[in-house]
Amino acid sequence: MRHHPPYIELHCHLDGSITPEIAKKLAALQQIPLPARNDRELENLLSLPPDCENLNDFLRCFSLPLSLMQTREGIREAVFLVQENLRSQEVAYGELRFAPQLHRDQGLTQAQVLEAALEGLHRSPLLCNLILCCMRGEKDQVREANLETVELARRYLTSHGGVVALDLAGAEGLYPTRNFQEEFRLAASYGIPFTIHAGEADGPDSVRCAIELGARRIGHGVRAVLDPEVLELLKEHRIPLELCPTSNRQTRAVTDMAKYPLRQLLELGIPVTVNTDDMAICRTTVAQEFSYLRDHYGLTPQEEAVLYRNAVEAAFTDGQTKQELMAYS
Repeated sequence: MRHHPPYIELHCHLDGSITPEIAKKLAALQQIPLPARNDRELENLLSLPPDCENLNDFLRCFSLPLSLMQTREGIREAVFLVQENLRSQEVAYGELRFAPQLHRDQGLTQAQVLEAALEGLHRSPLLCNLILCCMRGEKDQVREANLETVELARRYLTSHGGVVALDLAGAEGLYPTRNFQEEFRLAASYGIPFTIHAGEADGPDSVRCAIELGARRIGHGVRAVLDPEVLELLKEHRIPLELCPTSNRQTRAVTDMAKYPLRQLLELGIPVTVNTDDMAICRTTVAQEFSYLRDHYGLTPQEEAVLYRNAVEAAFTDGQTKQELMAYS
């Protein structure tokens, strides 16, 4: 018998959630040889090593999963299988994010990538939506693809059962949030909701910039605690943070996990949520994230209920879906 609400996963990268089991299925489907002699080698290719130094090391783990999602069938099956994995973990609602521009190596357009993802999305009974990621990089190299992603989100935007928001992902420490104002000012002019990875590998000014651009949520945001003014902005505007404890520990976004700011943020009234970031890379599940918080921080059932309600309210979905999810709390 479950003694907690079901889980909600708001920050989950598709390419970071390709477990060894899913990778083998995708490889068999597409007749792609895997560069591993056994399951242990495969897991090591898909997951973070214990000696990860920073976010840039973390980002290297995406190479193999992306290679398995360059065809319609690979993308379609990946979305379906990741959803089914979430469903098996007592997740009642999920949001999968990915960058269509990273799935074009075999000639697919961004629109074709998205259409394949939508086909996979609709195969699973899990309540789930998609977030499209723009990518950080040298501005002249990513601008055109990012603007195409924004236009794609505008074309396919819905309130449930499809594309519900945009994101900005990638190496935050190397490519500051302020470099991507054009993309998100355009998104805001179209009325497209968006979250932005900020305050993970860069400091609180990255969070401030994301807020100024109009982000409705912040991916990670843990370094906001370094600036009381940024915390006040988050509180004033009721901007949810998508916390990912295991990922934050592994990428050294938080160097001292004894000071992980979840409870501090809750006590300030900032609507934080708990997520996995990358299930396969981090070797975690939403249930394991909550178990970690219970074991290390004494997370109480009352706090867990608050986190659940925060996630429902923060979800990029329609009111009817939120009403259904809130009934679990």
